Amino acid sequence: MRYMVIVKSDEDTENGVMPTEQQLAEMGAYNEELVKAGVMLAGEGLHPSSKGARIRFDKDGNSTVVDGPFAETKELVAGFWILEVSSREEVLQWVRKAPFRGEEIEVRQIFTADDFGDAFTPELREQEDRLRATVEAQHGS
Repeated sequence: MRYMVIVKSDEDTENGVMPTEQQLAEMGAYNEELVKAGVMLAGEGLHPSSKGARIRFDKDGNSTVVDGPFAETKELVAGFWILEVSSREEVLQWVRKAPFRGEEIEVRQIFTADDFGDAFTPELREQEDRLRATVEAQHGS
């Protein structure tokens, strides 16, 4: 099972306050533990929303770009991990070890092909497999 672990923004992250040396060391040790256990597929921090944009689509598919910053920091993402584990309980155990204080982390399971049922036809599965193989070949993942 794959899960996205979402680190929420706060006033500091939205103001571009960088982590301290101690925070970076703690996060590095935590990431190393995840990698050694073989559960970490990806993990990154994100720049503040002032450097981002949102693209809104209307019902006809027309798009509008809205530049950041965005007002509601508790709804924004400051970073993430993608973890592959055997169960919900396991991912929660890993996240509880994260070196955070006074923050909230969101954990969401990532869909698999089987979750889509019959709507995900053999042709669509074949296309998905082909695309994943191409991405892996391009990026060496």
